[in-house]
Amino acid sequence: MTADSHQQQREWQLATDQGKLVTDGGHVVPRGFDNENPLIGMVHLEALPGAPNYQGARERIKAAMLRDASRLEAGGVDGILVENFGNEPFYAEDVPKHVVASMTALVRRLKQKTDLPVGVNVLRNDAEAALSIAAATNASFIRVNVHTGERVTDQGRLNGRAAETVRLRDRLDADVGILADVDVKHSAPVTKRPVNEKVRELIERGHADGIIASGAGTGRKTDRKHLEAVIAARDESNPDVPVYVGSGVTAESVSDTLDVADGVIVGTGLKEGGETKAPVDEDRVRELVGAATGSPR
Repeated sequence: MTADSHQQQREWQLATDQGKLVTDGGHVVPRGFDNENPLIGMVHLEALPGAPNYQGARERIKAAMLRDASRLEAGGVDGILVENFGNEPFYAEDVPKHVVASMTALVRRLKQKTDLPVGVNVLRNDAEAALSIAAATNASFIRVNVHTGERVTDQGRLNGRAAETVRLRDRLDADVGILADVDVKHSAPVTKRPVNEKVRELIERGHADGIIASGAGTGRKTDRKHLEAVIAARDESNPDVPVYVGSGVTAESVSDTLDVADGVIVGTGLKEGGETKAPVDEDRVRELVGAATGSPR
């Protein structure tokens, strides 16, 4: 084996030990993905016990989750992100323990049914809960809406807690990637700051493993200029950190989006009739995957 081969092997092993995978394109993506441009499909959980819209049937929640996950996997996505979307109005940064318990049981059940990488997002911004669930279920990644800085939302001001989240991951010895939003949807800035500063801080000071750019709200198109600014800032800081588009992606836009972004997270665009709270439509999943790859998977 040549010296270069030894070096490549050492770099690959280091990346694997850190819970990441280095692809042929040079990008770094969360553990478990084998596609350079991962397509992550959303499972929006129905209202959990304790939430105002809870329908009184735990089995119904589980069945709906498994139905949507099965359609996503059959349609060809590369990963699944589970979110307590039905729990509005959302707690700001500390969900009750029963929410953590319910989501842990559901994610564990999902992990038994799929080999795809599974991620967790606990709305509105409970990264500690998301990380704890992911660690307990061997999930691959979490989404953190406000990881650094501060944003104004309908839950009030949300503050990033990167220090706590990253240290908790170390204490739990959890092989979990952190995907962090910049200018997360359904929020506004407290003060105006350049995008490059926010992205650099997420990567260099917040230790985020991936960056998410999104539109103004769920299902809303992500502004192209904003996306390009986020990618340019990422390239200045660390070009190996992937940038995902986290809202508004459709079969019509996914190819153009992946010309610049490293991956996408899609929810509304994969639902029946394009309605966020509707069941996943497997035909829509196949259409998006086909548009992204040039042929259905």
